[in-house]
Amino acid sequence: MKPFPNSTPMCGARSRSVIAGIVLALSSTACIYSFHGGGLPPDVRSMAILPFDNQTPNPELQTELLDEMRKTLESRLGVHEASEDHADAVVRGTIIRYDIDIPIGYSATSNNQPVTGARRKLELVVDVDIVDQRTGKTLFTRKGMVADGEYAERAESDGRGQALKKLVSDMVEGAQSQW
Repeated sequence: MKPFPNSTPMCGARSRSVIAGIVLALSSTACIYSFHGGGLPPDVRSMAILPFDNQTPNPELQTELLDEMRKTLESRLGVHEASEDHADAVVRGTIIRYDIDIPIGYSATSNNQPVTGARRKLELVVDVDIVDQRTGKTLFTRKGMVADGEYAERAESDGRGQALKKLVSDMVEGAQSQW
């Protein structure tokens, strides 16, 4: 088989223009695909975010989790909050466990003083469901979803805030990955 006459490898301006043309073609077709509602089905435009049942002795968890979900779910999933009677989907769940004071780091003082914990960890475990109210279809479910947070001694609320943010972020990513 003979090569084509005057065939030379593409180089210089010609290869750049071909590459630019390919990039332009690919980028223009990429615009066809978009996510409406931040990864939820397109007909889910409103969501009721219900307070989770709280099986822990910490009463603040329910309110703090609800606040974090309201702040994050709406903006990241592209929905607006509605009452349960009028929402396209509903988020509900249960706070299963809240373990605090798990030592993860220690510091010792000089002069033969006892060792004291310097860093702590806490774990928060929930069950969560997001359900399309019109069809009854579960859009996202996770049992035993775990999030943790680290904090300095006597600063448990800092660790709890970290865990709540991680937990809600995992909910968003899970809901988005379903579609």
